[in-house]
Amino acid sequence: MRSLNRMFFAELLKLWRQGIAIVGLLACGIAIFVMSTGTIRALETSRERYYRSYRFADIFAQLVRAPASLLDRISEIPGVKSATGRIVRDVLVDVPEMVEPVSCRLVSIQHDARHAVNGLYLRSGRLPEPSDRVEVVVSELFAQAHDLKPGDSLMANMAGRLERLHVVGIGLSPEYVYVVQPGLLLSDDRRFGVLWAHQRDLAPAFNMEGAFNHLSIELHNGANRSEVIHRIDVLTKPYGGLGAYDRSEQESHQRVSDEMHQVRAMAILSPTIFLLVALFLLHIIFSRLVHQQQESIATLRAFGYYPREIGWHYTKIVLVWVCAGVALGIVVGMRVAVWMGSLYMMFFRFPSMDPPSLSWEWIAAILMSFAVALLGSFTSIRAAMRLPPAVAMKPESPTRFRSATMGGGWIFARIGPVARMVVRRLESNPWITLFSTIGLALGLAILVLSAFMQGTIDYVIDHQFSASQRQDMTFTFRENCSASALQDVLHMEGVRAAEPFRSIPIRIRHGHRSKRLGLIGLDAQPQLFRVVNEQNQSIDFPDGSGLAITRKLAELIDAVEGDIVEIELMEGQDRSITLPIATIFPNYTGPAAYMNRFELHRLLEEGERISGAFLQVDMSQRENVYRQVKETPAIVGILDKQAAVANFKSIIARSTFWMRTINALFAAFIAFGVSYNSALIAYTERARDLATMRVMGFSRRELAAILLSEMGIITLLAIPIGIPLSYAFCYWTTLAVDTESHRFPMIFRLDGFVYGISVLIASIALSSFAVLRLLRQIDILAVLKVHG
Repeated sequence: MRSLNRMFFAELLKLWRQGIAIVGLLACGIAIFVMSTGTIRALETSRERYYRSYRFADIFAQLVRAPASLLDRISEIPGVKSATGRIVRDVLVDVPEMVEPVSCRLVSIQHDARHAVNGLYLRSGRLPEPSDRVEVVVSELFAQAHDLKPGDSLMANMAGRLERLHVVGIGLSPEYVYVVQPGLLLSDDRRFGVLWAHQRDLAPAFNMEGAFNHLSIELHNGANRSEVIHRIDVLTKPYGGLGAYDRSEQESHQRVSDEMHQVRAMAILSPTIFLLVALFLLHIIFSRLVHQQQESIATLRAFGYYPREIGWHYTKIVLVWVCAGVALGIVVGMRVAVWMGSLYMMFFRFPSMDPPSLSWEWIAAILMSFAVALLGSFTSIRAAMRLPPAVAMKPESPTRFRSATMGGGWIFARIGPVARMVVRRLESNPWITLFSTIGLALGLAILVLSAFMQGTIDYVIDHQFSASQRQDMTFTFRENCSASALQDVLHMEGVRAAEPFRSIPIRIRHGHRSKRLGLIGLDAQPQLFRVVNEQNQSIDFPDGSGLAITRKLAELIDAVEGDIVEIELMEGQDRSITLPIATIFPNYTGPAAYMNRFELHRLLEEGERISGAFLQVDMSQRENVYRQVKETPAIVGILDKQAAVANFKSIIARSTFWMRTINALFAAFIAFGVSYNSALIAYTERARDLATMRVMGFSRRELAAILLSEMGIITLLAIPIGIPLSYAFCYWTTLAVDTESHRFPMIFRLDGFVYGISVLIASIALSSFAVLRLLRQIDILAVLKVHG
């Protein structure tokens, strides 16, 4: 075996502690990247295969009532492959084990439901058949939440008539990969589900024989979508068309796409942090190693070894560490990606979830790891290759000291000898001190980031459900009702107060940008459902006040306060109006727009009509209110805020606990890896000095104080650097997870910093303890031995 090969294995054995830290950091970065990209790839392939196999529609449209003959005219539009008309109605369902009524969406299907547009995938049972009873297929998550299976039954209020629904199957549809009740932030599978029934059974119940109220269209490849949407709007307008919209605006598809966007953004941010820390550590380790071995390197050069052989010797050490880190990261990342897929199946329903597979992103991550590792060690390896043989014959130059600058010379003159040694040590190795400080600061930043989301979520809950939504319940009516409906609601036993609202679908335009959403009309000074500004102060809607829109909507249409926007009315109207934007306010759900309710009535040229009501309820009479709702056919939707908050907290706890735990573990590993290497480097470089001091009579406790003081100063320097880094990381995270359906504000709490600093100090204490064990095992004679 050649001398360099023997040296190579000896170096690997000697540096095994530093190697473990480097391998661990690289493995963490690769694991997060593989986990994120593998999850994205699995979601994308599963979704696209599902969409393709079960013919997910390209365009959707809602109507009031259109004859079936309209489908032939729509099918003649250039680019339309097929047009399907369905009956879609929201109903209240009585589930035996629940006191409150449950909102469900009834969707009609035909005999060939498995192969039709928005085809139905059966998990169990069979498809509904027209008979003397109403048979339904139940969405899978709703069935699981209520332990429903074929043979069970439900009672539904269908247009004022109680009807027993017989469950004959459990199924899925690409139209409802993510099922969420309108008005909620997250899905609630106990209180909202989808039921598919045969069209012949639904048509008589809703007076829709030979008619439909929902349109699904499949397009040919290359079809002009905007032109098709325009033609559909023209044809459906006489039948109460509410405006056709593209797949990108479909609720389920948009939610899944937003989630993919967030995971994709995190796949870049977190691995970058780990790789940066690994780069710093590699630079520190190899700088020290080459400095310590410069006499040996020069001697090898004097014996005829080429610079490239010496460079390759050190490069092999880097490559071994990188290969080990990449291999470990891929294995861990694959396993976590599989687990992440099962976690997403709690919310997104596909017939099957594809396992994570090798993709070009992984190859890019591997190449990036090698590039980072070589970049971190490049300067030191190049210095080793350029070291001339004459250095082997030249004794090391004594260290050049100058006046102390840390803390000022007058402080330096008043501190003890041990403290002076610590300050001299840090000043004489400025780059190692700097990189160790930055590494610990990055560890602190990612620790704070792992705790950041909890404070943000708490703020969103308080803002959304306390400051803004003060109602206990929200009723949605089957049709827009007269003002007398509010009096009927107020007469319900247990209802203390009620505020009406009017909603209408619109398309808002500003310049060349537009967005389809609902415009909500509120009272001039709403008390139960308030629109609040950044200071949590209620925004009033006096007559003529104009629009109040969310900040996200303002971003989507590129508008600011004072701009005039065009409002295209989509409910029985064939005209547009213009309104000024009076207020832009923060909001953490989907885009929304509000205005004065009576002004909206005037713009619609209608009398006082209401779409629903916000209620304050005597909670001791809650069950009594539920009973009355079940007996009121005009109510087709109910939102219980207390149940919504409990569901929100439960879902967030389930979905974020493990992710926050994984991030915290990775962050703690960064802090431990950096602090351990810094302490180990300090010990290794000062081993001779420490042994000399031991011979001179210094106790082990005093030697330990020297090492611990160095780490303490580096930690104190890292904390003020880590705090702004924490802010930057959290800010980038809020940008990365900012989607159309939801976003998170920048909320910093003291406990997040306390948590990060506490874990950092604990990691440093643990790593220092490991190094101090080496100090107790120091061999004075071996260290002081003079090598020939």
